[in-house]
Amino acid sequence: MLKSWDERRDYIIAGPQAETIDFAIQHWTHSAQRAIQQRGRFTVALSGGSTPKAIYAGLVQKAKLDWSKIWLFWSDERAVPPDHADSNYRMAMESFSKLPIPQGQIFRMIAEKAAEKNALDYEETIHRILGKNLFDLVMLGVGEDGHTASLFPNTKALQETTRLVVANEVPEKKSLRMTLTFPCINQSLHTVLYAIGPSKHVIVPKVLEAAIDSPFPASRIGTPEHKALWVLDSEAAKILSS
Repeated sequence: MLKSWDERRDYIIAGPQAETIDFAIQHWTHSAQRAIQQRGRFTVALSGGSTPKAIYAGLVQKAKLDWSKIWLFWSDERAVPPDHADSNYRMAMESFSKLPIPQGQIFRMIAEKAAEKNALDYEETIHRILGKNLFDLVMLGVGEDGHTASLFPNTKALQETTRLVVANEVPEKKSLRMTLTFPCINQSLHTVLYAIGPSKHVIVPKVLEAAIDSPFPASRIGTPEHKALWVLDSEAAKILSS
């Protein structure tokens, strides 16, 4: 059952991990159907991670959609080529390449070279294609340090107030990332954060209970106008539900 956490965020504890993945697949499918019905297409920013990987595989098997009306973007990317094992693009396309999505509706983040310029180009593409409403759905996770997308604690991208996409240096990872920003995520119509498994049970209540300007970037996702949805399994919500 969907519950309200506060004016910016809703959450659902969907049960064991397999049932939570099934809920996430259904939510993605219903979001797409609604957007296609209302606006003629579904624009989604995909995430990396094991939970989205399971969602993508399930969508291939179960979702009944007009895939010609799906537009794929990414919420963040590592500075690796598209065939690299760590590429969020590669991981998603292992599933989505099996579907009849037109190639011209798939927009990879090119983060492995000229990341600053390519972040500007990606932002321009978002403006040109999406207009003012931005994404129908932004998919996000939450790390054990409270990061989301490639918005890591104590990084420069957290201070961005106008740009939609930036290159973000992450010293603790010794890496450069490309990421959607808070303005982009929070202006989009819908955002979902997935937290599944026992490794997330400590950070989930910390992020949800923290102030909006807390050290945890994921605390800043969601607005009264565009509430974020947290999808939790019973393991990740263990402290919340007790």
